[in-house]
Amino acid sequence: MLLLPELLVLHQKVHLYHFHLELLLLFLQPLHLLSHDDAIKQQAHAWPEIATSRPTEEEFLKLLPQYDVLGIRSKSEITAKILDKNKHLLAIGAFCIGTNQIDLAKATESGVPVFNAPHSNTRSVAELVIAEMIALSRQLGDRSMQAHQGEWVKSAEGSREVRGKTLGIIGYGHIGSQLSILAESMGMKVVFYDVIKKLPLGNAVSKNN
Repeated sequence: MLLLPELLVLHQKVHLYHFHLELLLLFLQPLHLLSHDDAIKQQAHAWPEIATSRPTEEEFLKLLPQYDVLGIRSKSEITAKILDKNKHLLAIGAFCIGTNQIDLAKATESGVPVFNAPHSNTRSVAELVIAEMIALSRQLGDRSMQAHQGEWVKSAEGSREVRGKTLGIIGYGHIGSQLSILAESMGMKVVFYDVIKKLPLGNAVSKNN
């Protein structure tokens, strides 16, 4: 939803003859209701509508002609046929990391700009990996199950600290590099591999294989 003002500003700068017209925006798949309310308050001339279903190609063809901007997430597929029949779209916002669900070549040919949010979940995923590592090292899953069964196990046998351990990361992109920083701050050694040469952060060590 943070992309909403950017989409509208871009529209105003490039298509000044639409400046005073109302825009009809369609957001597919669940979005936070507060974001929806904020969007209406911040952009009085934009009226977002939210659909919680994932339309098929035929449903898109019937639905999109009445909208100016489309907002999707990873499960909605925008094909060449959809884009070919909806060249009026001012923009497509992909509120997720990738854009593989959109035919980018056809979007370029049709003059429809596509935006995504490559950093949207980076920190969340990196923190989740750290949490899972600690949970496995401390056997939290087993202890939780035993506690729910009424058994209180006070022994820490088999539980380990992650400090001093070596973490291997395959893929040193947005998530991998953030994970590297978090792991190192907890006293872990970090080695990583990536298909392209990447600059290590902190004391991380790049491996060729």
